[in-house]
Amino acid sequence: MTRVMSWGEWFAHDGTALAALVRKGAVRAEELASQAAEAIAAVNPKISGVVEVFDDAVADATVNGAAPDGPFAGLPFLLKDLGPTLAGRLQEQGSLFFKGHRSSTDSFLVTKMKAAGLNIIGRTTTPEFGCCSSAENPALYVTRNPWNTEYTSCGSSAGSSVMVGAGVLPIAHGTDGGGSIRIPAGCCGAIGLKSSRGTFSIAPYGSDFTSVVSTQGCISRTVRDTAAFVDACRGGAPGEFMPYCRPDVPFTELIARDPAPLKIAVSHEWGPYAATPHIAAELARVAAFFESLGHHVEWVVPKVDLERAYAAQTTCYITNFAQTVNNLLRAKGVSEPPPDLIEPMNIRIWEQGKDASYTERADMQAVFNETARAFGAFYEEWDILLTPTTARETPRIGTTEYLTLSDNPSALDWFGNLWGFFAYTPLSNLCGTPGMSLPLAVHENGLPLGMQIHTRQGNDGLLVQLAAQVERAIAGKWTLGRLPEVHVTKLG
Repeated sequence: MTRVMSWGEWFAHDGTALAALVRKGAVRAEELASQAAEAIAAVNPKISGVVEVFDDAVADATVNGAAPDGPFAGLPFLLKDLGPTLAGRLQEQGSLFFKGHRSSTDSFLVTKMKAAGLNIIGRTTTPEFGCCSSAENPALYVTRNPWNTEYTSCGSSAGSSVMVGAGVLPIAHGTDGGGSIRIPAGCCGAIGLKSSRGTFSIAPYGSDFTSVVSTQGCISRTVRDTAAFVDACRGGAPGEFMPYCRPDVPFTELIARDPAPLKIAVSHEWGPYAATPHIAAELARVAAFFESLGHHVEWVVPKVDLERAYAAQTTCYITNFAQTVNNLLRAKGVSEPPPDLIEPMNIRIWEQGKDASYTERADMQAVFNETARAFGAFYEEWDILLTPTTARETPRIGTTEYLTLSDNPSALDWFGNLWGFFAYTPLSNLCGTPGMSLPLAVHENGLPLGMQIHTRQGNDGLLVQLAAQVERAIAGKWTLGRLPEVHVTKLG
């Protein structure tokens, strides 16, 4: 199939603009899918972000059920290989143990994606079970940062982030249980929104009530694409444990106007963790930029017992991931994780958490409650909290201390070290509050550095509205107008 536009034109169109071309009859959805597949074929050998392309979905944009009359009009889209399932397609969760697993049903969110007109043409890389800082297991794949392939993309929505970062697609799916949308988006120069609890369904396999910290979403390169995705895909399935909120004004309308002047608190010293001097300096620069937009900006640390919060978060992760592994073992009739098929830290997490008591979980929930109430009180006074997305520099490929390939004998110590890197993302998951990473800064080594805006639960609209104001102020030139080393506009 003939390419329908140059790579420069391809990158100049976001998902909303490409969908508009389809609706006008200027291009067909299959032509967009073909060009996306060509981009994947050219870029993927360098950064390993896509596990599989669905050739039949490239040839026929409706084969997976995408509605041609949906707002995205057959736009090619990639699904992270973790979380929502697509009936009849493989979902291997970044694990040798799960290799060959084929899903039997669509998850509820996938039905929403289809109705939105998103043509799912493939699946993207993730670390094993999403429990790690990056998708980096040489036995499967090593996902690399398009800005410098000697560095990781971070994760766990690794493949989706590198594909959006490299301009292959304007938008892709991600999941976020502790920063897994925001962190790789920040590392790869993309926009990542972790929505409030009660926005996206994880039915039929679980609910926000039982999952506690994990949510779904997207990674994009324009605010309006993120807004359109949330508008189209939010909502609960029948039988949810909790109500799913819907805003009075759709996000796609809300972003057309600037927010009123806001009170923005800025901080990076969170309990035992703080940003590097360079990241702190970039935070100060971005804070001054927000002030130039007419907002009141002040350096304030939330009055939260952060050490207790991180400890409770560790308990949550260890016990949640232990049961994830347990359920997979039961499904295959295996009593213990096979060490040749499951990564060593995931085995240690299973050993640490498989026999956790109800009392341990109840104590954890008590701290979750204290933390959420403390942040809730904070957001009574402040509209927005501004932090970096990460506290440390993006690691080079092969830095095992953050990987589930680590030889660290202690799962507790491993998580503690992880929080030192990802200090500012996991507590939003604990509290159920939204956070959004924007590609506004740069690391000392030249890689992108995300800056994160947070707000109270259910106030996601304010985040996208503020992000849209920023986008207009910078004339859409995220990442300071720079492009990565690996990018579609650099293809022949």
